[in-house]
Amino acid sequence: MYHLLYSFSEWLQNTGWALNISGSTWAYPYVQMIHFTGLSLWVGTNIAVDLHLLGIGSKRLTSAELNNALFAWNWTGLAIAVTGGFMLFATAATSFIVNPAFELKLGLLVPLGVILHIVVQQKTKSWGLTKDTPGVAKFMGGLELLWWFAVATTAASIPYFEHLG
Repeated sequence: MYHLLYSFSEWLQNTGWALNISGSTWAYPYVQMIHFTGLSLWVGTNIAVDLHLLGIGSKRLTSAELNNALFAWNWTGLAIAVTGGFMLFATAATSFIVNPAFELKLGLLVPLGVILHIVVQQKTKSWGLTKDTPGVAKFMGGLELLWWFAVATTAASIPYFEHLG
């Protein structure tokens, strides 16, 4: 399996568009901007709902109403973040797949975080019908906040493991 993944990574980082991004003075930072914009939308809308579940913020809307209002922005942010992240990955795919921080982030933390987020997002429809948030909703909102903090910490650690590639 590893050989197949490594072969795919070699092919991917040698595609014309990946070489253009990695070889350009301006393209790589622009792609990073795309990725960070998507992350800002994704994580920002997650944080807004999670803080609301914890009882922090305006009480004009219930958590369910806030969740519904941010739903499209939330998933648009994820789509943008994944697109930008894939383009960044493609520029040095063979280095990223052997990076322990990258493996932890993409192999475990992000998939479980998305599943956790879907659960919170679905449950908020029933948890957040009133202004009083149940204890389990507060716990899950706090857990999701901590989870995305762990993902961000792991992502920030990726450059410290580049020498392994």
